[in-house]
Amino acid sequence: MPNCRPRRGPGAGGRFAVVDPATGEAFDDSPDQQPDELDGVVGRAEAAWRGWRDDPAARAAALLAAADAVESAAPGLAPLLTREQGKPLAESYAELDRTAARLRYFARAAPGPRPIRDGRPVHSEIRWRPLGPVAAIVPWNFPLQLASAKFAPALAAGNTVVLKPSPFTPLATRLLVSVVSAALPEDVLTIVTGREPLGARLASHPGIRHVTFTGSVPTGRAVAEGAAASLARVTLELGGNDAAILLDDVDVERIAERLFWAAFRNCGQVCMAVKRVYAPVRLHSRVVEALAHYAKSVVVGAGLNPDTRLGPVNNAPQLARIEHCTAQAVSDGARAVCGGHRLERPGYFFAPTILTGVPPSSAVVTEEQFGPVLPVLPYGRLDEAVEAANSTRFGLGGSVWGTDLDRAEAVAGRLECGTAWINHHAELSLAQPFAGIKESGVGVAGGPWGLYGNLRPFVVHRPLEG
Repeated sequence: MPNCRPRRGPGAGGRFAVVDPATGEAFDDSPDQQPDELDGVVGRAEAAWRGWRDDPAARAAALLAAADAVESAAPGLAPLLTREQGKPLAESYAELDRTAARLRYFARAAPGPRPIRDGRPVHSEIRWRPLGPVAAIVPWNFPLQLASAKFAPALAAGNTVVLKPSPFTPLATRLLVSVVSAALPEDVLTIVTGREPLGARLASHPGIRHVTFTGSVPTGRAVAEGAAASLARVTLELGGNDAAILLDDVDVERIAERLFWAAFRNCGQVCMAVKRVYAPVRLHSRVVEALAHYAKSVVVGAGLNPDTRLGPVNNAPQLARIEHCTAQAVSDGARAVCGGHRLERPGYFFAPTILTGVPPSSAVVTEEQFGPVLPVLPYGRLDEAVEAANSTRFGLGGSVWGTDLDRAEAVAGRLECGTAWINHHAELSLAQPFAGIKESGVGVAGGPWGLYGNLRPFVVHRPLEG
């Protein structure tokens, strides 16, 4: 079963079409830039880096001004983001709030020199230097938030950035870059849009010193192989198959709404969403019923409709994969308590789906479905649930839900993942690290760890006396 993510964008020629997922029809287009254009773009980023890297105070001021500009531009950016991505308008505004907040956070995060005290009769000091031009390759599920998660720390560290968005969501990203770039020196932040092999060529370009990528495992491997040619640093966030374990003391009715949105926010198109639920046998039917209640009652529609809580799937290839995942699960013996089918209307709408009776070996359990489909599996012994949660090639996040918080924390400590939550899921602070294990990624984003990922140490030794 392939990972549920697209590999190509639509269109052909000098420009490619951008589709509104709420209608399934093109509403605009974007430049289809060619790989041979990258030499000029990266060369300008290299030239701009030489002036940008040496003045931390000026960088901080520019990033703070960029944050203000993003907030001012939100009324134009948010509807465009909803139009091409599909998410409800309120979520687009939230994504822009996060983008501005991230610029402010990293504007104030640049590290200073630090002495090394090791008992030797010398003064040693660590200073931090930027890497050079950074390639940031961004997917379509949170195009602005993930773009800023890459360019904000890179710029704060003194690097320049060449950003490549997904061909499914280039328009709002192009506008965001225009807004942010107006507060920066020329060519410090640039954007290229187009179909493959543009991203592959950018990742392997010899002028790029760091490649930061979010997307599928196969594409992440290809990005790492391309970057290896010039020994560029890589940071890869490659998705997840997060499990939620419900303990036998859980208050099902109290946590059901939180658990539902932990799985279905952004139409399930969240790397660290809950992708599978493990419930005790005696509570399993109550959990299924409670989640199905929200799945049946949530308003599904176009993101620009103020009543919409759940938008469409972003693109046709992803919708086809979700349909295949679900049909395969039913063929394996699962039952769709609700949903399980595409909605009969224009656009890429799939009914919110709760599955029961799913064999643990079914692809909807073992793979990342990346859509509005959630399997709920029963367990007898808690050790079995923990083992099942850990039996995956992914290791991004996980959660434990129960009334006894000490017990829940002890169970969470047994999960093999980068972040574990108790009684909630997928909530991140700008100050905390975000990283996966196994095939969920390489490197760390977020907080000071994300900043240092864009820096290299430079050590100066000086004798105490001449």
